[in-house]
Amino acid sequence: MQPAPLTILGYLVTSVSFMFGIQLLRSPATARTGNRIAGVGMLLVLGITAGLIGSNGNWAYIVPPIVIGTVIGALSARSVRMTAMPQMVALFNGMGGGSAALIASQDFRSSVAAGTANPDITWAIMLSCLIGSVSFSGSMIAFAKLQELLPGRPLTYPLQKAVNGVLFAAIVGIAVYLIVADQNLTLFAVFVALALALGVLFVVPIGGADMPVIISLLNSFTGLAAAMTGFVLSNDVLIVSGALVGASGTILTQQMSKAMNRSLFNVLFGAFGARVEAPGASGPAGGAVHPTTVDDLAPLLAYAQQVVFVPGYGMAVARAQHDVKELADELERHGVEVKYGIHPVAGRMPGHMNVLLAEANVPYEQLKEMDAINPEFPRTDVAVVIGANDVVNPAARSEPGSPIYGMPILNVDQAKTVVVLKRSMNPGFAGVDNPLFYEDNTLMLFGDARQSVQQLAEAVAKQ
Repeated sequence: MQPAPLTILGYLVTSVSFMFGIQLLRSPATARTGNRIAGVGMLLVLGITAGLIGSNGNWAYIVPPIVIGTVIGALSARSVRMTAMPQMVALFNGMGGGSAALIASQDFRSSVAAGTANPDITWAIMLSCLIGSVSFSGSMIAFAKLQELLPGRPLTYPLQKAVNGVLFAAIVGIAVYLIVADQNLTLFAVFVALALALGVLFVVPIGGADMPVIISLLNSFTGLAAAMTGFVLSNDVLIVSGALVGASGTILTQQMSKAMNRSLFNVLFGAFGARVEAPGASGPAGGAVHPTTVDDLAPLLAYAQQVVFVPGYGMAVARAQHDVKELADELERHGVEVKYGIHPVAGRMPGHMNVLLAEANVPYEQLKEMDAINPEFPRTDVAVVIGANDVVNPAARSEPGSPIYGMPILNVDQAKTVVVLKRSMNPGFAGVDNPLFYEDNTLMLFGDARQSVQQLAEAVAKQ
């Protein structure tokens, strides 16, 4: 049955809203508006779909899931801490992939029972189930790693790549058999189980330092799974929206890999961070750290001309973004020019630092991407590094033997003075020591980042 003209129009409006919303997500200043526009489009298509299904008298099956899902989603979004946002993104992304796989599985079961299963549609079912299952189980592992239910480091074992290769080959072989030979439900269940196992084995060897890339990649998988389900259901808006998510996620994944100067293959199969390789782990010859105090730093900050804050995951863990904004406001009252240097892979999801600082009402124009802020460091009086490690490590430029060699970094070491806020001298997620900490122009302020920033703001106010 062909959809009604109003349904087609609604699907068209929804597709355009998704496209426009993604376009607005390119800038922090318009991201909220883009999210709202895409949300309105999603609400519209949900209403259309509910109306189409409900016209057959199925409201008793439609309303309760909508109400329950809405309540869970609203409560989760409002109660989750910003530091846990990467976990929520991974969890919700996995739900999308799992939903696509479940819908396709039910369609396969129904078509087999009706005797209508044929290669023209079973190919899309197999792809939706495969990609959706990998996205679901992989996202659950990513969630567990981010939530520290599993170790954040890569978990590897001998012949891991060979095992994954054999598993993938078995999945493809079963899928081809199900498409062209026999639509056996038991074999199909084995196919789905193996796809879920592949998702687990796919993400387990990936370390916490690479989580932004993996979250982006799994997001693109979910989009592709949704698009395949759209082919199964002959639903145009599902095809379009899934393709948009898949394409945008793929582009973002490539950009994130480029920001780390590593290939996607290396991210997926390099087990980055599995061991500690730290050239100069004891610091440069004769080098030593230079601890400092809040009282010593306050005048240095208050009488600077330009200060650049460089946030990292440590700021997120300490929930210090609001305090950083208060310190920045105090510095501006003293006539200091304040900027923020943002590395593309700082944090645990794409745009993590932008989200945290936006929550603290940091002006969008002060947020500078890596390529824009790096030329500013030579004329910066003080660069304040808050919980960042790998993204400011000069070993990426100077140590060919370092695991992060070649990764573009924020050149904070070129500032006149670098102030690093850390709890201890422990390395970051990459497991690599940072020579920056031993430089003559680097001062180390040890302690909880939030408390340190609060004390700095109070001390600066007295200058």
